[in-house]
Amino acid sequence: MAKHSTLGGEFSFRNTSISVNRMGYGAMQLAGRDGDKLVWGPPRDVPGALAVLREAVASGVNHIDTSDYYGPHITNQLIKQALYPYSDDLVIVTKVGARRGGDGSWPHARSRQEIIDAVHDNLRNLGVDSIHVVNLRLGGFSAPEDEPFEEPLSALAELQQKGLVRHIGLSTVSPKQLADAQKITEIVCIQNFYNLAQRGDDEFIDNLVAQGIGYVPYFPLGGFSPLQSSRLNQVAASLGATPMQVALAWLLHRSPNILLIPGTSSVQHLRENLKAAALELPEQTLADLNGVGIAAA
Repeated sequence: MAKHSTLGGEFSFRNTSISVNRMGYGAMQLAGRDGDKLVWGPPRDVPGALAVLREAVASGVNHIDTSDYYGPHITNQLIKQALYPYSDDLVIVTKVGARRGGDGSWPHARSRQEIIDAVHDNLRNLGVDSIHVVNLRLGGFSAPEDEPFEEPLSALAELQQKGLVRHIGLSTVSPKQLADAQKITEIVCIQNFYNLAQRGDDEFIDNLVAQGIGYVPYFPLGGFSPLQSSRLNQVAASLGATPMQVALAWLLHRSPNILLIPGTSSVQHLRENLKAAALELPEQTLADLNGVGIAAA
């Protein structure tokens, strides 16, 4: 497959040499499931998971979002198996700040030593000497919480000074937390819960684009509860697209600093997602989508 020069245009992280296509890939769904334990263990179809990663990169994706607590360890190991040695332009972004309990839970892991251990786990399982961007995961499942974070963020900043982490981002944070974090270290991206149905960060996104900070919406298609809307379906039908393609295209139209990381374990769905980068939404369509109530169901 021919490699596209851009997918949705490019974004350059401020004060860095990193530039990525705005349509990326999130690796979370590559991990398996064990009963009620989500994102747990290896996938049923390991060759299929490897094929998705290789197809993504061959199609022009040069931004992969992952974490060593997906699986745990599984997605990073799959990324290494599929793509190592990595191409020079491939940017891998990971997250720290949580771990996996034996029951499948996601408890916090934010002490200084836990951050250090998590970064070294990511380095080992990805097979790299340094990581392009490490996001410190704060907050709850989908919303920020007012909590101290100086210890874990300072630990990341120390690892950055040692060259193990090149750049630092934050996940599930408020504007105030970003401002507080910027007193400790430079922040190049924010990863928060945002999509057509969840628009609480509208003002935050506008502030970030003014600062040149990337914004990566997690669960861009609704996550474990996919977006559902009759209006979204109507728009998709009128454009000859799928509702999920329209939802992704809306995000790319929303702001130039938005970077997408839709995840899938299917090559077919990957191809459908990537096509959203070329989907043009007419002004009236954008106005309709901006004003319509869309729910996750």
